[in-house]
Order: sequence, then C-alpha cells, then structure tokens
Amino acid sequence: MPNLIVDIQNLLSDLISRYSSRVDYLMIRLEEAEGTDILLRGDKVETLSEGISIGGHVRACYKGGWGLSSFNQLATIQDRVEEAIAAARIVGDEQTILAPIDPIQAICKLPLTGTDPRQISLKQKKELCDRYTAMLKGVDSRITTTSVRYNDSNQRVIIATSEGTLIEQSWVDMEMRFAATARNGDTVQTGRETVGSRKAYEDLVNLDTQIKSAAERAVTALSLPAVKGKTYTVVIDPILTGLFVHEAFGHLSEADMAYENPDLLEVMTIGRRFGSEDLQIYDGAAPTGHRGSYFYDDEGTPATTTQLIKDGVLVGRLHSRETAGKLGETATGNARCLDYHYSPIVRMTNTWIEKGKTPVADLFTDIQEGVYARNWLGGMTNGEMFTFSAGEAWMIRNGKIAEPVKDVTLSGNVFQTLADIEAIGDDFYWDESGGCGKGGQNGLPVGCGGPSLRIKNVVVGGEN
Repeated sequence: MPNLIVDIQNLLSDLISRYSSRVDYLMIRLEEAEGTDILLRGDKVETLSEGISIGGHVRACYKGGWGLSSFNQLATIQDRVEEAIAAARIVGDEQTILAPIDPIQAICKLPLTGTDPRQISLKQKKELCDRYTAMLKGVDSRITTTSVRYNDSNQRVIIATSEGTLIEQSWVDMEMRFAATARNGDTVQTGRETVGSRKAYEDLVNLDTQIKSAAERAVTALSLPAVKGKTYTVVIDPILTGLFVHEAFGHLSEADMAYENPDLLEVMTIGRRFGSEDLQIYDGAAPTGHRGSYFYDDEGTPATTTQLIKDGVLVGRLHSRETAGKLGETATGNARCLDYHYSPIVRMTNTWIEKGKTPVADLFTDIQEGVYARNWLGGMTNGEMFTFSAGEAWMIRNGKIAEPVKDVTLSGNVFQTLADIEAIGDDFYWDESGGCGKGGQNGLPVGCGGPSLRIKNVVVGGEN
C-alpha cells in the first residue's frame, strides 16, 4: 500500500506539472471511502450494506471561470484533467482572484479515542440496531412506527494543487438516528434523537436512556394540551441554541451567500451590531474532537477558528479562497465538499455561541407567562426567517417551569431574535448530531454548541 500511495502522489504531481501552465489554478482531489449503512423501519430491514468507493475530481480555474470533472476510474484521470481545463477556458472571462495560502505538504489522520467501527462486524452493527428497535417499541403499546438508522464512513483524501500543496487526510465518522411515532386515535406524535461521533464506536453503544426518552416523549405528548399560539418570552436549551445558531445565523455567515446577493451583503456588513455585548458567536474546524473538525479543508486551507460576532458586533464570515479573494478578506478553511462528485463550497464546521454568566435558574426569573423549549423535532430557514419545532416544552408561569405542552414551534427573524436575547446561560453543550445540507450536498457532518438562552418576543405557534 505505501508504494501505491507514492505512485499516486507521483502521478498527481506529474499531471499538475504538465497541465498547470494552461490555467490559473489546478487541483486534483482523490478519495477512498468505505462505510456501512443500516436502516430498520419497525422489523423491516430497508437497507443493510457495506460499500467501498474510489474516485476523484479535477478543478481548474481560468480567468475566474471554473471547470469540474469527476471520475471513478483512475485510468481516465488525464482525460478528466483535460475536460476540467477545457470547461474553465470556455467560461472564464474575468479575473481569477483566490485568497493566498501557503503550500502545504502533510499527512494527517483525525485520531480515534476508542474502537474503529471497521473493527465491528456488520452482524454486530445490525444486532445493535435490532436492540434499539426493540427498546423503542417496548416503551408503550401506542408506539406504532419506529425507525433506526446506523451509518459509518471512513474517508481518505489526497489533494494536489498547482501551488505546491500535497495533503493526505483521513477520518472516521459515525451517526445513528432514531424515531418513534405514537398514535391514539387521530392524534399522532413523534419523538426523535440523533447521535454522532468522530471519536469511537462506543459512543453509539450505550444510548438506552436517549432512545427510551424519544419514545416516551412521543407517548406523553399524546395527552398534552397544545400551546396557545402567541408571542412569548422563551427559554431554550443548549440543543435548540445550537440548532438556531447553525441554521438561522450560520448559513447567512457563509460568504458565498453574501457576495452573490448584494442585499444580504449590505445586511451582513462587518461592524454592524446584532446583539448585546455578551453575545459571542464562533465557527471553526480547529477545535478537536467534533464532527466538523479537520486539519485542512478541501482546498488545502488550514482549519481555523473564526469569530463571527464579538461583543454583539459582526466581525467575521466564513470563506473559501474564492469568496475571500473577491471580498478582500482572509480564507478561513471553510471550503468543503460531501465527496468527490461535488465541488467544494463554503460550509460551516463547528458553530457555537459562547456560554454566558447567567445561572440557568435565573433565566426564568420574572417571566410571568412564557415557554421553556428543549431539544428539536425539525426546522427550516428561508433567508433571515426561521421556524423550529421543539422536541418538548413547558409553560413558564411566575418564574417557574409549569405544565408541559406540545406542538411548540418557534418562528422569527434571525437578526431581530439575536437582538432580543435577554440573557445567556452559564451552561454549555456540544450537539454532535448535525448533518448539514446545502447546494445538493446533504448530510455533511457538523457540530453545534451553545448555552441556554432567554429570548423575548418569540412567535410561538400552536392553537389559537
């Protein structure tokens, strides 16, 4: 295998040397991936597979125009290089502007802290899914539908560029998703949990408490009253905070969204105040051990930590080399692609709100009538507007958590909501369950984190 890797590296270096004079920039990315996918719906096995894929893509840039050609047969790589170059030369008619980075030669592997899932047999993984399915169904006879999904993948990527970068990078990613639906007559409620890890197979093995909780929430919600829809002061837990900062604010911080949209670029003006002086928001792949962590992005830019909001003021955004070059800013290492079929685009990595100083119990003080929302069922964003569904919720009455309610959705404008954050809790939690979608590249691993938040004037959907 070492001789094969050397042969491949020599092949890439030779192709780069032969063809780089025809374009402004040339990159070849090779990828080897292997993984497992299991999906159980009730007792039915819908997916049970192990697979290996080998492929790559070539990216060329000429006068600002990009060409991309992907392949899964190494023997065709020279033809693919010529295709990418031809496409770039057809569309290029401006100027190639890429933020500068230093050439890197490195071999790096994200370390595991426990068992590699490749050491676990497909039979054992299926048995784990069977056990969790039985656990979901066994909570209550009103559980009518269950689903358990297991996925693991190991990726090894080699990147070579016309600027002298040659990087080999590898990692392992794991994820499990659970859902239980309870029915009582025409009333239907669902509970969900997702767990992800880039550390150890053991992180997926002892999830009994979380799984039972998902099913119990679905059953309990059958008999709960729906929340009365109106505007409330809301306290959200760290998991909802992580979802909010990723979905509602993080995507707006991706610079390709801004430079392609002058109106958004004007809104996202560096130096503009969006919240109180206590508000700090970050994104970065440099913090280790999270699902959005890596050493280099898919353009060979080193991972960083980027502060997006400092003391309530917008101070940064997330970049590829192209967006950074066009906006006269620094590349942040946020160019990522799902696999070799796609071109890298600007993506979040690990996104979080820094914890504050307010004791969590004090977040509820003086709220005469409000809502406490935890966990999530789903959500959607449309530009600066968002709507999220809470996994469970309670009314807040006279500063205390009161009766549980169901069907709680939180809606609003992200910029107004940031301004309406009244207090930031002193707790913090990393949620490793994220699989981000953008530009057709769905399921890219990310991390989200944050503290509990108290927010005023939140529109809560429910019964009128």
